[in-house]
Amino acid sequence: MKSKSKSVIYSVEGAVALITLNRPEKRNALNDALVKGLKESLREADMDDNVRVCVIMGAGADFCSGADLAALQKISEATVTENLEDARSLMELFALIRRVRVPVVAAVRGRALAGGCGLATACDIVLAAHSARFGYPEVRIGFVPAMVMAILRRNVSEKRAFELVTRGAEINASEAERIGLANHVYDDGKFEEEVEAFVAEFEKASRSALMLSKRLLYHMDGMTFETALQSGADVNTIARMTEDCQKGISKFLKKDK
Repeated sequence: MKSKSKSVIYSVEGAVALITLNRPEKRNALNDALVKGLKESLREADMDDNVRVCVIMGAGADFCSGADLAALQKISEATVTENLEDARSLMELFALIRRVRVPVVAAVRGRALAGGCGLATACDIVLAAHSARFGYPEVRIGFVPAMVMAILRRNVSEKRAFELVTRGAEINASEAERIGLANHVYDDGKFEEEVEAFVAEFEKASRSALMLSKRLLYHMDGMTFETALQSGADVNTIARMTEDCQKGISKFLKKDK
């Protein structure tokens, strides 16, 4: 299945939903149409019972360079109410990535800057090409990477998050992996092959188990240790009753015999 809009290309290959930012001439910069297309694609993937993982990537050389010039011009001329609505639209995208029931993977080639770095950080897993660059340069134009801080400080240490958002400097993929901003870094020449192999592992997993695991992991934010354990016990019980678990246990026992 494949559908195409001007700003986002959506397709499904097996159990993998591929979401491609399709503004290579603008380094896949964020604008209203692209954000809308991302939301529509994520919702479509979430409704597809065959999908076990979503992959977000950029067409061309870069993942996403942040807001484009037209979007920045719009911000500079907008009212407080208009800017609030615009900010909420991006907030909804970040929140939606967490609500999508299966894993969402960012496959980052080239630059992931400002809102583009925020988009990658909002994903459950970040895979990066060796030449990829990450950064939050917003402070250099008097802006603040405000919403992404809620996600960033859950991914890296508080001191690393502070440095990233206040210096506005770019870091390379190796540094991003070292501090926990990226999960894995692959050679540029083998990047697509490595990403394909990585996400293929999700196709072997139970969809219900993936959904329960993702929901529980993020649901534990802010819980006490005892409450988190109790939530784990509840989900453990639910998982045991699913059709996938029943079939999995039966298959395992037959193989063991």
